[in-house]
Amino acid sequence: MRIAEVIGRVTLSRVHPSLKGGRYVIALPMPAEALLEGSPKRGEEVIAYDNLGASPGALIGLSEGREAANPFGKTKTPVDAYCACLIDRIHL
Repeated sequence: MRIAEVIGRVTLSRVHPSLKGGRYVIALPMPAEALLEGSPKRGEEVIAYDNLGASPGALIGLSEGREAANPFGKTKTPVDAYCACLIDRIHL
């Protein structure tokens, strides 16, 4: 799991039936120097499925790959990144 900052959301004209009730957000993964030193450096943008209601500026826990599809159980879903949690604050 990586920590990422939400910078926007994606608008869809159609959605896969297994993804009803959520939306896609655009997130920038934060490297260690961004977390430790407040550096403006960020990773490459990631589109993640979100059903928690993350808004722009929020910090999220980003689950990727096969782990991103685990919350859906055996239902096949077209998800490669998932907003697993909303982060209130970080103490390092």
